[in-house]
Amino acid sequence: MNADQSRTGGSYGLQPDVYDPMAHPELFRGVLTARAMAFLIDVIVIALPVIAATIFISIFGLLTLGIGWLLFWPLHGLAVVWAVLYYGFTLGGPRPATIGMRTMGIEMRTTYGAPGYFVLGAVHAVVYWVSVSVLTPFVLLVGLFNARSRLLHDVILGTVVINNPGRAARFTGRR
Repeated sequence: MNADQSRTGGSYGLQPDVYDPMAHPELFRGVLTARAMAFLIDVIVIALPVIAATIFISIFGLLTLGIGWLLFWPLHGLAVVWAVLYYGFTLGGPRPATIGMRTMGIEMRTTYGAPGYFVLGAVHAVVYWVSVSVLTPFVLLVGLFNARSRLLHDVILGTVVINNPGRAARFTGRR
């Protein structure tokens, strides 16, 4: 034990990666496809309230002779806040997965095995959207060239998306 470990009662620093794709390939089989489908489901879940608000504001604007259309101004910011809250609460909840990820049987974890938390989920969404905006689809190609199917924002934030236990169990018999 070195001096830092004796003072703090243990080691601190980087945690080991617990999700080994060689030891547990069932955790990563089909994850990229599932993520793509989950993303589409999540876009619909996020878009529905925004579309409903747009329809309401449009009708309200007609009824108020255009004054209600001023509500369109904050709608863009509220849509961003809604998306960040959605990802923060779902990825940081007791089941670390968005509605789309739950539907597809995948979940997000840290590379050392801990479930996500609100700030990590919110930052995960922000870093994803920023990286896709800057690097276009090239950010998604990273997942094709690593054994854990991690995308660029996963690598940056130290997260990994794996099959949940139910989905992984379906793959264990098909090696």
